[in-house]
Amino acid sequence: MYELAIGAIIAALIFDFVNGFNDAANSVATVIGTRVLKPIYAVLLSAVANFAGPFIFGVAVAMTISKGIINPDDVTIYMILGGLSAAITWGALCTHFGLPISNSHSLIGGLIGAGIAGVGIENLLLDGMTKTLTGIIVSPLGGMAIGFLFAGIIIAVFASKPPQKVNYSFGKLQLISSAWFALTHGANDGQKVMGIIVLILFSEGLITDVTDVPIWVILAAASAIALGTFFGGYKVIKTLGMKIARLRPYQGFAAETGGGIVLAIFAFFGIPASTTHAITGSIMGAGAVRRKRAVRWGVGKRIVFAWLITIPGAAAIAYVVTIVINFFV
Repeated sequence: MYELAIGAIIAALIFDFVNGFNDAANSVATVIGTRVLKPIYAVLLSAVANFAGPFIFGVAVAMTISKGIINPDDVTIYMILGGLSAAITWGALCTHFGLPISNSHSLIGGLIGAGIAGVGIENLLLDGMTKTLTGIIVSPLGGMAIGFLFAGIIIAVFASKPPQKVNYSFGKLQLISSAWFALTHGANDGQKVMGIIVLILFSEGLITDVTDVPIWVILAAASAIALGTFFGGYKVIKTLGMKIARLRPYQGFAAETGGGIVLAIFAFFGIPASTTHAITGSIMGAGAVRRKRAVRWGVGKRIVFAWLITIPGAAAIAYVVTIVINFFV
């Protein structure tokens, strides 16, 4: 039976890799879009910061995943496999088509669909569902507001300075803001797979407390998302860094800083936020500070559509996969 647990852990780490692959854009798109860093250096910086995130911010988000969606006592290894299969499938499809979807919500959707198939919708837990809904609503709006505010303050403070000098200064500062956002990305998204692996270990009786995250789990999950980030998908980077808005360095700095603040707050409170939502909202806010037409809202609508269908889409796949698995076992 432990072979099944090992397979599930491998599947979880594959999802973590896909997560980093898709979400590489979140922390490097702006610094590439403003041409401050070449893609290879940007993703390397992001990968290192992603790895460090969970060690700095703790594991509150992992606890929400491991015990906030489904009661751990009700979870089976087959439900976890069903949920992971759906999350991996959804994330891979959207990455292929260049859609910066929320891998967090594809994983949560997978857990919800598997939970409905396994124990019924009435046994899903309200706490985790409420936190997830909070993240869906607040992260893009919060990112947009903070990105707009920061970019506006920068314009007001440096209005009398030569544009070339401002762009040069904030180009250097973007190295810090990009690393900051990658750090908070690792702190949030990097923890979700930790919660899944803890559920796997608990369901198989290998640990007795879901609040205890072994150090090897933290290391494995952080490494997988860091590697995924390093090999990150260029299609999604292009969508976020070049198609939504043409950003100047000060706007890139404002977007990354604002998005990172949102994620840091959510990581502290254990809310499984979408890093994609946070940075996309921040990019839109920072881009719109010059004029609303500077943002390609049509691309934004396409991204929002992908967000809206992620949880139900992943849940539907997980439901079907879990039913099929249960039928054969």
